Amino acid sequence: MFTRRNFLSSSFSSLALSAMLHRDGYSSPGTWSPPDGKPHFAPKAKSVIWLFMNGGVSHLETFDPKPELDKYAGKSIAETPHKDVQNPEKLKLARVVVINDANGQQRTKLYGTQVGFKKYGKSGIPVSDWLPHTGECIDDIAVVRSMYTTDDNHGAQTQFHTGRHMLDGEYPTLGAWVHYGLGTLNDNLPQFVSMGRREYWNLKDGHYLGPAHDAVPVRVDPSNPLDYGKPEGAMTSAEQKVSFDLIGRLNKIKGIAYPGDSSLDARIKSYELAFRMQKSLPEVLDFAKETAETKKLYGMDNPATQTFGSQMLAARRLVERGVRFVQVQHGAGGAGAWDAHGGLKANHSANCKAVDQPIAGLLKDLKRTGLLKDTIVVFASEFGRTPGSQGSDGRDHHIFGFTVWMAGGGLKGGIVHGKTDEIGFHAVEDRHYVTDVHATILKQLGLDSRKLEIPGRKRLDVDHGMPIEQIIS
Repeated sequence: MFTRRNFLSSSFSSLALSAMLHRDGYSSPGTWSPPDGKPHFAPKAKSVIWLFMNGGVSHLETFDPKPELDKYAGKSIAETPHKDVQNPEKLKLARVVVINDANGQQRTKLYGTQVGFKKYGKSGIPVSDWLPHTGECIDDIAVVRSMYTTDDNHGAQTQFHTGRHMLDGEYPTLGAWVHYGLGTLNDNLPQFVSMGRREYWNLKDGHYLGPAHDAVPVRVDPSNPLDYGKPEGAMTSAEQKVSFDLIGRLNKIKGIAYPGDSSLDARIKSYELAFRMQKSLPEVLDFAKETAETKKLYGMDNPATQTFGSQMLAARRLVERGVRFVQVQHGAGGAGAWDAHGGLKANHSANCKAVDQPIAGLLKDLKRTGLLKDTIVVFASEFGRTPGSQGSDGRDHHIFGFTVWMAGGGLKGGIVHGKTDEIGFHAVEDRHYVTDVHATILKQLGLDSRKLEIPGRKRLDVDHGMPIEQIIS
């Protein structure tokens, strides 16, 4: 009897067969086929280290100094020559999730810059006094001062990773697209790793691509690097291999009956990878063979920088061994550690101290080992912070203009691209939505995002973005 289950099973089996035939070079022209793991054109980079600061970094106290803020500090925006920045037409890009939310509001009383700046390197680019180590690396960095986004609350964390506003639904993150599009460089390690805590609304990556494309969460602890990474009871390696082999055979038998089950496919792949990772991952996270000089470079000898420094050193060791995408989130917890609605000076000076030397150590180490030419390092945050004050000493969320930077992987160093207006309110020159950052990274990895689309999931032009050609070598 030809049941509905038989029909669905045979249909999905045909899809699976089509995918396998394409992989082996037998696909018919004009039909959709999944990625084969190869770049679409010659890549300039192999891996990405994605550094994300949760809570919203103030561009005004880090990479985009504005003397006009100090000149008019304490005055309302309406009392300055810059009152047009609050023209309602210029504020329309905001898509508000919660009406009358206390956060993400217009702040009209200008707040002076809370830190000094110094020019660094041959390029003479000014960098905050809170980031002296990063300043030393500025000639390897492309600073993009003209970013904007549309979510004025912390859903913008997810928006920066996916390119889509949370009101639109759930979409794959950049790391998931890279994982989906490119083959592995090391069968014993995951292609996509996440370090640092992630909030409940920002836990998944694959979404409609499937859970197999979620990041593998990793702790910098060689004795316990990932959840459920070792047997609960005593078990030899040989016994464990027998157990994994049996589970694998049973899962594959089930996979024949349900070939379209993405969760089952992810589970099969995770079991296979988990067995291989049990030996390889602890070795990556064991820094015993690293020199004292290297550990000091990352700030691992200082309690203020030790935690993030360990993650940066782990990131270098992961890409060194072929991991494609390493995502490190700093300061998770609620809205994020950088969310300085009050006490901005104390907040940002402490957070900058925690990440500055480790990030600079990563850049210097990648450069001296030759890995920087193949690795893109990104420093990003969900949005900037308002030129106006919130309360007496804070800044609110600010989506209209903020800064990110990128380095390595065939990108130019020692340049500033784009700009905000004189008080740092709007991106006014070479404006870029967050997916332009995605497009730049994908181009350097040799991927065309339009060739990664899957049937029934047509993407908008804004999802694809445009590469920032001005910062590409």
